[in-house]
Amino acid sequence: MTEYADQVSASAGPARDSAGTVDEIVNVGREQVHVVEEGPADGPPLLLSSGLGGAWFDWRPSTDLLRDRNRVIAFDRPGLGLSPAAIAAPTLRREAEILAALAERAGRPVVVVAHSMAGFHAEALARLRPELVRGLVLVDPSYEPDPRELVRFAAVATPLATATGVALGATRLSKLVGPFGRRTILKCTSRRDEPVPDTVVRSVYGRGTVLGTVIAEDMAYREQAVDLARLRERRPFPAVPLVVLTALGDVRGDAKKRKWSQGHAQLAAMTPYGSQVDLPDSLHMVQLDRPDAVADAVAEVLRAEEMS
Repeated sequence: MTEYADQVSASAGPARDSAGTVDEIVNVGREQVHVVEEGPADGPPLLLSSGLGGAWFDWRPSTDLLRDRNRVIAFDRPGLGLSPAAIAAPTLRREAEILAALAERAGRPVVVVAHSMAGFHAEALARLRPELVRGLVLVDPSYEPDPRELVRFAAVATPLATATGVALGATRLSKLVGPFGRRTILKCTSRRDEPVPDTVVRSVYGRGTVLGTVIAEDMAYREQAVDLARLRERRPFPAVPLVVLTALGDVRGDAKKRKWSQGHAQLAAMTPYGSQVDLPDSLHMVQLDRPDAVADAVAEVLRAEEMS
């Protein structure tokens, strides 16, 4: 679990622009990730991790509320956003190691704010490297009560997904398929428009690399859920503050709403300092629809950590 953490590129400190923003590519072991850092350098570090196929700008409305008092670090997983293509296949261990490397880069324990599938990665980090975690905010996290797998194929299929992305990029179809897919998904998962200009969205989701990585992450989802279930049997969850935000605006039917909320309540119960908040008006992209809820959850985690 130290490969990535030991190989984060070291420097005297990244340069900040006039607005105090750092935008750079960071080495984490064999991989490289795009990092955007805002806020006071001495503020509590927050590490923001997007859901499946997400980009750093998904957090823009939430970052606007957090950056005055916190050191906000958003990043793109390998192959996503503006990060270079991945070398290794997306696995739970790889993602936890990248989070660990970025947490160590921040210089002290971090509050991890993770959306959707990234909730798997944040929980794995907390179980594997609890000394790096100050607290967690899980934003409508993925929840699988009984994950199963028949065959593990993600590692074998990842090169095919990568090749598909390369082909789409070479034929320029990615410039049509990617932005269209992003718009279609966002209409179903948020009540808001994109938080950045359309040119930025096209520049990201028009990349064949991003499309190939989205396919690879989707194929790896079930395996990561299984690996997390096995990790839960071996490693305890640390006694750190945890807030789980539950989006119910796109869950149809009262029974399904109760089931989704109850699942998230079980995640919150992993620690005696956990709590869960239902958001009836929010769709899945809570960081866009309810950035105030994200900011409130971060503040609650920091207060609880200071009092513990």
